[in-house]
Amino acid sequence: MKRSIQVYGISSLMILFGALFVISCAQNALTGKSQLSLVSEQEIQALSLTQYQDFLKTSTVISPAKDAQAQMVQRVGKKITASVEKYFAEKNNKEFLKGYQWEYNLVKNDTTINAWCMPGGKIVVYTGILPVTKNETALAFVMGHEVSHALLQHGNKRMSESMIQELGGTVLSAAISSKPKETQDLFMRAYGIGTSVGIMLPFSREQELEADKFGLMWAAKSGYDPSEASAFWERMQKSKSGQAPPEFLSTHPSDATRIQKIKEYLPEALKYYKK
Repeated sequence: MKRSIQVYGISSLMILFGALFVISCAQNALTGKSQLSLVSEQEIQALSLTQYQDFLKTSTVISPAKDAQAQMVQRVGKKITASVEKYFAEKNNKEFLKGYQWEYNLVKNDTTINAWCMPGGKIVVYTGILPVTKNETALAFVMGHEVSHALLQHGNKRMSESMIQELGGTVLSAAISSKPKETQDLFMRAYGIGTSVGIMLPFSREQELEADKFGLMWAAKSGYDPSEASAFWERMQKSKSGQAPPEFLSTHPSDATRIQKIKEYLPEALKYYKK
């Protein structure tokens, strides 16, 4: 009898979470796919802006006024985001970018090989990644990849999943008021600001490859040869100290898998490329 009650309880919980998933699904404007979304874009952008401003206060931001590398980050960022805005304008969906106010900053950190883009268009590149990108074209792919994570709302999905697991599906506004620290921790884990694992945020392998695919497209649309992406990942592979963990133990695709998939995406991306 006790076992029957226990099974019934688990089944009820599964039904509840299943219903919550259906109710809370939203269609992504870039892929057309439905994905879990307990957090509105407006709410997530507000959280992002706060965390972004706090990050800048405690970081060394390099001014583009006299620094060529910071100027390059600004130049690439403006080209990539112009392509993004043009794409959504052509799709008659400018509303999707509501609240986006693009910023591009190069941050002094030579030991962290990373870059990221927050919802709302706040982009940061660490100086540690520049010796690996080596050129503007590879940087365009990296920044296009990071912008894609934001547009694909990967962080929103991760945060929504965590809210179900840890806060029982509580809506964000209630979570912030009742558990502000827990909510902030969920946000930081979902977006991984400052992570030093590889160059990318710790999203799933599927999400990383999806961001690679769209990152190639944004770079190509911005006039950068997407063929450079595989060469960049070959350099990334060589730059890693020690032996990389097996792919099944990592949240990221192995470099070999990534290079292979990028080569598969390349013909489509080249359709958008104009010198």
